[in-house]
Amino acid sequence: MLKRIIVVVFVLISGSALAQEGTTSPYSFYGIGELKFKGTAENRSMGGISVFSDSIHLNIQNPAGVADLRLINYTVGASHKRVLQKTTDDKQNTTTTSLDYLAIGVPMGDFGASFGLIPYTAVGYSIRNQSNGVTSTFSGEGGLNKAFLTLAYKITPKFSVGVDVNYNFGNIENTQLTRIENVQLGTLEVNKSDLLGFSYNFGAMYKTMISEDLELMASVTYTPETDFTAENERQLGTVLSTGIGAVNVDVRDIDVADTEFTFPSQYTIGLGIGKPKSWFIGAEYTDQKTSNFTNRTFVIEDVNFQDASKYRIGGFYIPNYNAIGSFWERVVYRGGFRFEETGLNLRGEDINEFGISFGVGIPVGRIFSNINVGFEFGKRGTTNNGLVQENFFNTFLSLSLNDRWFEKRYYD
Repeated sequence: MLKRIIVVVFVLISGSALAQEGTTSPYSFYGIGELKFKGTAENRSMGGISVFSDSIHLNIQNPAGVADLRLINYTVGASHKRVLQKTTDDKQNTTTTSLDYLAIGVPMGDFGASFGLIPYTAVGYSIRNQSNGVTSTFSGEGGLNKAFLTLAYKITPKFSVGVDVNYNFGNIENTQLTRIENVQLGTLEVNKSDLLGFSYNFGAMYKTMISEDLELMASVTYTPETDFTAENERQLGTVLSTGIGAVNVDVRDIDVADTEFTFPSQYTIGLGIGKPKSWFIGAEYTDQKTSNFTNRTFVIEDVNFQDASKYRIGGFYIPNYNAIGSFWERVVYRGGFRFEETGLNLRGEDINEFGISFGVGIPVGRIFSNINVGFEFGKRGTTNNGLVQENFFNTFLSLSLNDRWFEKRYYD
């Protein structure tokens, strides 16, 4: 029955996995879009930390965590985001709903493997600017997706290592339409990029009991700097303004070279402590060398890329893991906080982001499967110097379903 549910869920969701924008943020214009969170709803509910792993949940942030699996794990997650975007003069509400991940984890003794699909970056914005009789409309869509294969090995009962091999692919389109008041003809510029390339992520995890009840966990991940290829196209044209929009009059393809751009290196270190199957609290720090980042085919004024940093704290609490007769005592309660220096500097202003999250894991089925629901509210950006501040509220949902393969069953 569980396998049938999984097939239905995957078929319904995977059809739209690559066709979504997943963001309405004007900040997704820069670089290759807004970086999506790489992790499960369980991680997001704990501020995004990845230092914790166990035998029944798939860790897609640190590849070494896959070695802890003891059951086949199918996991799928989606989220809904509501954003209040405001400047000093105006404000608007936007919403997006997107698939966050599809993955399967397979234990193999001291080895573990997983594979799946993650939307990695998202571009989706529409901005209109009017000044001195000139109206400019900027819009964009697309993003980068990541298909991954993870292999992990438990070197000792306390120490595991792992590696992700990722194939990154996608496309991004940016459009600028400029019109002058009382002039019928306007100008159009369209930049398109097909993106592709491989990347790797290495991880290690260490666990040890430091007392009869307390377990210490430590983790590290490292993603080397990677060169991606952008196959670029550009169109320039003239459009005719009408009462209901614009009609292309003369649009021509412009030769533009394909480019290589560098996706920056990143490392994360984490440390946590807890009582197994009862509670856990952990903290993480991430450093990403985004100062090496550039746009794909065009130069933008008043934009600087700096190194990015992320700070995360979170954990969970289970009242009574073995309370067979009490459903609510087996529910997992999660919470966390994060602060991120995104590395994007516009007009001299650093674009930072923070979020506070909480959620629950609801047990279902007979072999430790669960439904996870989480919420997060926070803020990104500022209204200084004509920029946009985004106040957001995220709702995320996941299924983490476990099964056994190659098991002889006497009853079904």
